[in-house]
Amino acid sequence: MADQYAQSGEHKRPTEIPAIRWEEPPEGPVLVLLDQTRLPAEEVELVCTDASALVEAIRSLAVRGAPLLGIAGAYGVALAAVRGFEVEEAANALAGARPTAVNLALGVRRAQAAHQAALARTGDPRQAADAALAAARALHREDAAASARMAEHGLALLDELLPGGGHRILTHCNTGSLVSGGEGTAFAVALAAHRAGRLRRLWVDETRPLLQGSRLTAYEAARSGMAYTLLTDNAAGSLFAAGEVDAVLVGADRIAADGSVANKVGSYPLAVLARYHHVPFIVVAPVTTVDPDTPDGASVEVEQRPGYEVTEVTVPQVPVTGAGGGVPVAPLGTQAYNPAFDVTPPELVTAIVTEEGVVSPVTAEALAQVCGRARRAADGG
Repeated sequence: MADQYAQSGEHKRPTEIPAIRWEEPPEGPVLVLLDQTRLPAEEVELVCTDASALVEAIRSLAVRGAPLLGIAGAYGVALAAVRGFEVEEAANALAGARPTAVNLALGVRRAQAAHQAALARTGDPRQAADAALAAARALHREDAAASARMAEHGLALLDELLPGGGHRILTHCNTGSLVSGGEGTAFAVALAAHRAGRLRRLWVDETRPLLQGSRLTAYEAARSGMAYTLLTDNAAGSLFAAGEVDAVLVGADRIAADGSVANKVGSYPLAVLARYHHVPFIVVAPVTTVDPDTPDGASVEVEQRPGYEVTEVTVPQVPVTGAGGGVPVAPLGTQAYNPAFDVTPPELVTAIVTEEGVVSPVTAEALAQVCGRARRAADGG
């Protein structure tokens, strides 16, 4: 069950209304989400009281972005446990809500494992629920710390590749605090460059059909005081041709064991353009996004979104008549091809920036080494 209540966004910075938080009002614990489908027109929070409401929020993209989906999934398991719902059923529904983003299932299973272990050890459902919540909170903290380290590594890489500063960075989709427990992935690197006085321009792809770039990245860039310019996705080629792009920074929803990167659809064409124009194409993602069980790009399950996202446009406060709740922009009955992601092969990726360091060149062996370091660090080794 979900309720909504609005919050004024005037004079607020993006971190003042977090993308996700756990609250415990008198009527019982809830998970509160900043509804990203309403941005930038309104800052409205969505209150989830059960896992089914969270599943719907994930599918509708009210909450999105690989790292944040992992955090949301973990909190969703805790919510089910604390409120006395069937945890395994909730976990399975959450894990399958979006198939491409590997972090979602990882977060869900981590909280579920903590719940199961505590229940087996104590036999007390309350202690088991507390364990699930502790696991979710730990994941939240870890992601914030990872975000800060990725920003540091990413800025160092930019300065190495592009000495002298004045970076002109092109980004796609949204990779800031709206997708993370911290300041994001690719956007966090651009933000670090801005704070260091080394960002000349952030080029922001609209990211059609759902406009995560124009609605969300521009929203975050504006609030951070960054110099940014919005462009349609199909204008990127002219920017490269004019020599106006120094580097491309994108996030990832899943990275296969061989270094193939599944990211928001439109990323692969940018990688091709970047290679042709000798511009670095850099992926910024936590090691949790690397999936050793997905051997290569061909093995990535790419989510297919509803066709109405292409055939209709949703505009806040405009009357809607389409089947999907938007304004029709194509003839009735038009079929639409709407993959949520595309896959960029490792040979087109200059580097993958993780919290454990930079992988370049991108190979299966190098990725495995980085993931191994992360596992040893987590184990205290």
